[in-house]
Amino acid sequence: MGNQGCIFCGKPLNNGIIILGKKICKDCIIKIKFAKPDSVFYEYYRECIKREITKEIIKGEEFIWTDCH
Repeated sequence: MGNQGCIFCGKPLNNGIIILGKKICKDCIIKIKFAKPDSVFYEYYRECIKREITKEIIKGEEFIWTDCH
């Protein structure tokens, strides 16, 4: 992981989430939430998710889910 930034915009993650080791900043989370399915932004986010997150699932690695509360 190192100093990797947000998978969408590349900014350092000061506030946001990490999914399977991939970082998503709060600003991009908001943009994804409100992106219209027929927009260029929606397609960009969809492709980033396929490229960055899906490949982690396909590797077949086991993940241990912990209660974050």
